[in-house]
Amino acid sequence: MEAAPVFNCKNADDVLKAVRDYNVSFIQFWFIDILGTLKSFQITPNELEASFEEGMGFDGSSILGFTRIEESDMVAIPDPTTFQLVSWRPTERPVARMFCDVKNPDHTPYEGDSRYVLKRMLAKAAEKGYTYYVGPELEFFVFANAQSPQTLDAGGYFDAPPLDLGNDIRRDIIFALERMGIQVEYSHHEVAPSQHEIDLRYAEGLAMADIATTYKVVVKEVARKHGAYATFMPKPIFGENGSGMHVHQSLFKNGRNAFFDPKDPHSLSAECKSYIAGLLRHAREFVCVTNQWINSYKRLVPGYEAPVYIAWAQRNRSALIRVPMYKPGKEAATRIELRCPDPAANPYLCFAVMLAAGLKGIEEGYELTPAVEKNIFAFTEKDFDAHGIEALPGSLYEAAMALKGSALMKECLGEHVHANLVENKLKEWDAYRTHVSEYEIKRYLPIL
Repeated sequence: MEAAPVFNCKNADDVLKAVRDYNVSFIQFWFIDILGTLKSFQITPNELEASFEEGMGFDGSSILGFTRIEESDMVAIPDPTTFQLVSWRPTERPVARMFCDVKNPDHTPYEGDSRYVLKRMLAKAAEKGYTYYVGPELEFFVFANAQSPQTLDAGGYFDAPPLDLGNDIRRDIIFALERMGIQVEYSHHEVAPSQHEIDLRYAEGLAMADIATTYKVVVKEVARKHGAYATFMPKPIFGENGSGMHVHQSLFKNGRNAFFDPKDPHSLSAECKSYIAGLLRHAREFVCVTNQWINSYKRLVPGYEAPVYIAWAQRNRSALIRVPMYKPGKEAATRIELRCPDPAANPYLCFAVMLAAGLKGIEEGYELTPAVEKNIFAFTEKDFDAHGIEALPGSLYEAAMALKGSALMKECLGEHVHANLVENKLKEWDAYRTHVSEYEIKRYLPIL
């Protein structure tokens, strides 16, 4: 079987040539709404050349968080550097995809476009000489169907077959990712039954947001081909670990890792320490973006490896931020890991708010508090007070109100996305808090 091509298109001409050479049948135009839900429409090759020059119009009033109906005209401009053949479709007349930048009719950037929000933050970092690199670890579950969390195996962390029955699914996911030019570092069974992780090679922020979006589609499509259902729901099974998206991140300047200082005892530069301090100080403000669902806060509770306490450490996995020590003293490997995000987040907004918080720490010279290397889950109230440790919001409502009151997040997201996101999350909370659950019926109806 001939290996699938991996494209490295630089411009529209490269894309047009690839479409001709590989007899591409349709080109999917991808973009996402403010919650990170993938939206797509497809065009024929005949429309492709004009789309690079003029874009393709669509009705933005039907997309969550986009425009009002009287301002509905939007234009999708394809990014030629994102051209790849989709790896789960037949190869006889292949289908390709490109991510799009959403524009106003006059081709100015649309402020409700999540990709634009991230591009704006990356440009701010670039003005300071920084390139932002991220490497997310997106965990997921594979169930029998989408109606109930029926597990397919009883495997645990790093278990091998026969306990791990998802090995073939993970293998096919990896092959499908590689056919789309996405580099995979390793994969394994995670802690909970039917839970898996595939780690991606780190990349520049915008490229990685595109990759993370593609990854989620590939995971679901490959699982479906195996007759199963993959989900990025943060906490689908009561009493088991949920799925996280630990995000490794670093800043490079002039080709060197700005987080690395060989003279520091922990090899961390002053910039890195201020970046960590920025994440810690603004964590309560951005957690509604990194953990944006009611269900996210069923995962963010003590006892299931998810960090809820705002502190940092090196080896301690109960802290919100960890400095991995796999290769101590090695410049290229120096990075920090934010452990609260979950894989159901919008990756563009998620990366943008983390970068905004970290840059704020550097700009203002935030002082980093001492590392906490003890198990924070075992702390008493006295211990928390002694270390000055706060907790993340315990509910979506609390997180949405912290986001609503954050000047930094409003600046990062832009007023349009900020207001629409807060409004959507408060509506979700109202729908949840007025719902009478099976838990309440079973607990209260027989006794009240």
